[in-house]
Amino acid sequence: MKLWRYASPAVFYPLAGRLWPAFAVAGLASAAVGLYLAFFVAPSDAQQGEVYRLLYLHVPAAWMSMFLYFLLAVYAGLGLVLRTRLSSMMARALAPTGLLYCVIALFSGAVWGKPTWGTWWVWDARLSSQLILLCLYLGFLALHDAFDERERGERAAGLLALAGIVNLPVIYFSVVWWNTLHQGASLSFSGGARLAPGMLAALLAMVLACWCHAVATTLVRVRCLIVEREAGTRWMQQRWQVRSEVPGPAAAWKGGRS
Repeated sequence: MKLWRYASPAVFYPLAGRLWPAFAVAGLASAAVGLYLAFFVAPSDAQQGEVYRLLYLHVPAAWMSMFLYFLLAVYAGLGLVLRTRLSSMMARALAPTGLLYCVIALFSGAVWGKPTWGTWWVWDARLSSQLILLCLYLGFLALHDAFDERERGERAAGLLALAGIVNLPVIYFSVVWWNTLHQGASLSFSGGARLAPGMLAALLAMVLACWCHAVATTLVRVRCLIVEREAGTRWMQQRWQVRSEVPGPAAAWKGGRS
């Protein structure tokens, strides 16, 4: 299978159209299962009581914010090195969803911190590095639109994304490297799971739901970017019945979701 052919927007566009509905449905199903397990199956925490159930939103959101930024940086790097059009579009498409999960992680952490720490915010190492991640997402999006030439914006945003990747290990290992208020990892490759089976099942279901949501929204967004940026190409014109010389919103859609 020649995977490189999917680096072409013309090939990836119909594939994304076929995949995103499946991921959307899987995300909704996983979220329904995860929320049921979180509220009706998982037991209460011995120390924190019911407020710990924010974990099922906070932890998946925090993980996804870091994972999506890593993917964003990889695609941005590929766009800088290989000059593939789709790589830059994928990086741009990932950024809003990653920003959303970063905001959710910070907000849910503040709501969780108030009853457990007695304050909404502390300049804890993990919280501070997560806030830096939020600034990196905002900076990436701002640089993309800061130049009249799209290529210059993509290069500037790509360089910022690659520089900001050093923040990811700081977020992950902050509770190990420094004495912080933030609790240690409840699930890790080295230490395994420190959760009851019901808690673990609910957490994994919510992680799967967030992952499917991220894939679906990214695929939908990159399709929009492809239509916007490839409007003048022959393959895109074949999908649109052009009513004027320049393809635009007035054109009638020919190819549907495919």
